[in-house]
Amino acid sequence: MAYSEDHIALAAEYALGTLDAEERAQVETMMAVDKEFTAIVQAWEHRLGSLNQMVGSVEPRPIVWENIKAAIGHSTEPQQPLVLPEPPPPPPPQVEPAEMRQAPAVDTANVIDLSGRVKRWRNVASAVSALAAALLVMLGLQIYQPDALPQAIRPKPRVQIVEAKTPPPPPSAQYVALLQQGAGAPAFILTVDAATKSFTVRKVGAQAEPGKSFELWLISDKLPQPRSLGVIGGSDFTARPVLSSYDANTIHAATFAVTVEQAGGSPSGQPTSAPIFTGKLIETVPGGQK
Repeated sequence: MAYSEDHIALAAEYALGTLDAEERAQVETMMAVDKEFTAIVQAWEHRLGSLNQMVGSVEPRPIVWENIKAAIGHSTEPQQPLVLPEPPPPPPPQVEPAEMRQAPAVDTANVIDLSGRVKRWRNVASAVSALAAALLVMLGLQIYQPDALPQAIRPKPRVQIVEAKTPPPPPSAQYVALLQQGAGAPAFILTVDAATKSFTVRKVGAQAEPGKSFELWLISDKLPQPRSLGVIGGSDFTARPVLSSYDANTIHAATFAVTVEQAGGSPSGQPTSAPIFTGKLIETVPGGQK
């Protein structure tokens, strides 16, 4: 439903508490039957509610309460009259010229209605201006003097937790061995990560015969016999973590060899033929450097 300016002004003045008893009854009747109008009143109460938080309580004089009780018949003491100042004497009547005595007829009802609208919107404008000023003062206090505000509307202190950033661990050392036959071109490239002791074999130029497999071996003076590191797969890269059971000195000083075995690798766990490709590790990336 579309509401006129008068309806909206009535809702605002109801929230302000400036209506007389008849107008308040009219607003409350509309609220009882019109939920949308009730929402307008509640919106004004929400907007103007901040004014109550900015105004402290004022204790009335004792005579005010005694006069209220006397008016409703509950006072035990006689009512004390309020002393009001004498009104000033009225100004002397002015004699209007003859040509001004005949005034045109005025629609009294329209004048009263227009005066009511002007008064109502003047009250609303004054309330909105006061609300804006109060919000501006409250914002300034929140920024510069938060302790001067009531506890309920003080800004909460911000706690910023700064987590210490742990620097990433330095990269581990990397080792590479070119597995080749004599001075020929490399058949495989073996890469070993010092931190994880895992290795990757990259096939470069070697091609296995049908029904045969390439098998990788670790040969060291510290070991009684060659140790198998597994069959090199048919793809370009084969990665395994099987060096974890060996210490670093054994890995770095060992000779890595490739033999040709039957499909699936040596059945005895020992080489069945002489190595055809061999190589030793060299350090390509020192540990702790990028």
